[in-house]
Formats: sequence, structure tokens, C-alpha cells
Amino acid sequence: MLLDEITSAQRLVRTDAYQMSLGEIVGMYEKEEIIIEPDFQRLFRWNDSQKSKLIESLLLGIPLPPIFVFEKEDGRWELIDGLQRISTVLEFMGALRRPPNGTQPPSILEATKYLPSLHNAVWERSELITDTPLEDQRPLEKALKLSIRRARIGVEILKRPSDDQTKYDLFQRLNAGGTQANAQELRNCIMIMVNKGFFKEIQTAADNSTFQQIIAVNEEQIERQRHMEYAVRFLVLTSKEYDGTLDVEEYIDDGIVALAKENHGPLMTSLLVETFELLNAAAGRDALKRFENGHFLGKVGLVALEGIAVGIAKNLREIKAMASPVEFARRKIEGFWSQPQTASFTSPGLRGTTRIQRTVPFGEVWFRP
Repeated sequence: MLLDEITSAQRLVRTDAYQMSLGEIVGMYEKEEIIIEPDFQRLFRWNDSQKSKLIESLLLGIPLPPIFVFEKEDGRWELIDGLQRISTVLEFMGALRRPPNGTQPPSILEATKYLPSLHNAVWERSELITDTPLEDQRPLEKALKLSIRRARIGVEILKRPSDDQTKYDLFQRLNAGGTQANAQELRNCIMIMVNKGFFKEIQTAADNSTFQQIIAVNEEQIERQRHMEYAVRFLVLTSKEYDGTLDVEEYIDDGIVALAKENHGPLMTSLLVETFELLNAAAGRDALKRFENGHFLGKVGLVALEGIAVGIAKNLREIKAMASPVEFARRKIEGFWSQPQTASFTSPGLRGTTRIQRTVPFGEVWFRP
């Protein structure tokens, strides 16, 4: 059985590998033969120290890890791993594009452990580098520029007819171990790969002030995409049945890819906004907090999102058709926490796979008019 599964999965993947110079990669980028998604650059951003250490490695002749690309139907390559390495080189050279038609200001380096003289080093002097006067910028010598251009890097190519799902899976597995992106940031990138319009619509819904107030996210959590994580979980749990066979994160990943492919962005946005407007009308910022002894208390957690928000969403049409939907929602929200079943939702050591098989079905029944 396992051998059969391996053989079947291997048929989905065709790969090739090249050794190329960075100069060749830069040339392909300038001719738009290799694609770097601009939205990925905003989600994956190295700091100046990390960029300087990469250039230091190139100058010292330290080999770089390979990059991974996906071969599109038109023969162009789409970069799916190695974004920061390639973007750093392009930015340092002043070649990195900034949408819609501009160029990213060139970067300026910091001193490093082995090359302290990299302080204020630039590819060439530029007035676009606004935080360092021209006279303080130190251009690299021609020989050093050539050594960077001639530095070689492995290119692993995922070729057609490898399917799109293989591309998404590879992207996630290659990037999941990095320190620069969390699970939701990677999920955002996959949504962009599948359907950029869908991603933008969900992003707009997650930016809704009422939604953010109820899930109680602060600026730091928003920076780490917590609001997007809650929005995506809400939509997948509401729209895609869970049978317990997948890990919860894999289920969320597969679910949001399926929704993006189905292209129901406006429907999903409306569902989220209308559900949280009803929650807000019923209990305001406390709607997803525990209710005990006549008071809302504690923090917002996944149990409330899964049991209350998803429960209401699954019954939204019927609830809104009632004579007093807000009063019904408030009464059921308060009563949710006193039901004997809810004690099992927060048992110590309870796995997420087990929890959502309890919270979501209970919520759907509990909020049914």
C-alpha cells in the first residue's frame, strides 16, 4: 500500500536541476523570465543585517542553498523558495522592481563579523538611498561586483506536468522551517498563488474593524497575521466538513485552497462580515468571551470561534429570518458556556483534531433556531 502511494505521488512531480550564476538569474529577472510575486516580498522581509550577511557569504565564496522554481505554461519560472536570497541580490544591485512601475531603492550594507569594511557598502552610489549621503556611500570595486555576478547557485525546477497542488505543498514545506514566516503568512502566500483576487477579498474582510474588535487582536498580532488566521479558520470551518483524517493545519490549508479555487470571495466576505455584525449587535466586543455568573470574562479563543462564530454562520440565514435575531443570538451565546458539553471542549491535553469535531457540530445544533 505504501509503495503504491509513493509511486502514485511521484507521478505528480517532475523535476530538473541547473547550476546558474547569479548574473544569469538577474538577467532572467530583468527580462521577466523569472517571476517574484510582489506580495510575497511584503510578507517575507529580511532586515539589513540579514541582507549584509548574504552579500558577505557571496564575497567569501560560501555556497548558497539552492532555490526552487515552478515552470509555468509559458516557460517562465515562478520563484517558490529562495525569495529573500534573490530579492536581496536584486535590491543590492538596484534591480528589484516595486509595483506598479517603480524600482525599489538600492540597499546599503552593514559591517559584518568577517568583513567590517562592508559598512555603508553599495553596488553603486544612488540618490535613492535617502538615509546615507552620497559621499558616505562606498561602491564595491568592479572585481567584487564580478565575483557576486559569477557566484553560482543551484536551481531546482518543478516542471510541468507537476500539478498546482504540488507547487503549493512544496512552497509550504520549503518555507515552514524558516524564522521569517508563520503558518498563516505561508497560507497567505498560497492563497495569492491560487487566486490573488480571493486573497484580497478575504484580507479586506479580515481588516474589518468590527471583526478585529471581537477577535481582540492587537497591532503586534495583526502584524503576525492573527486576524487573517481567524478569518481563514472561520471560513474553512463554516464551509468545509472535517472528517478528522487530516491534521487541523493541513485541513485549514486544503480548505482555503479549495475555497480560493472555487472563487467564492464575495460570498465568503459577506458571510464573515454579516456573522460578526450579528455577534457585535448581540454582545459587542465580548461576543467570543466566556460567559459565567452573569458576566463575560477571559480571552477570546479557538473554542469560541469554532463553537459560537461558526455555529451562528452555519445558521445565519435562518437566524436573520427570525423576528428578534439579535436577542436570540445573545441568549444562545450566553447559554453556550453553561451547557455540559462545553466542558469537554477545553479538557487538558485535548487535541485540536478532536476539539473541532466537538465544537463545530455542537455549535451548529446549538444555534439552530
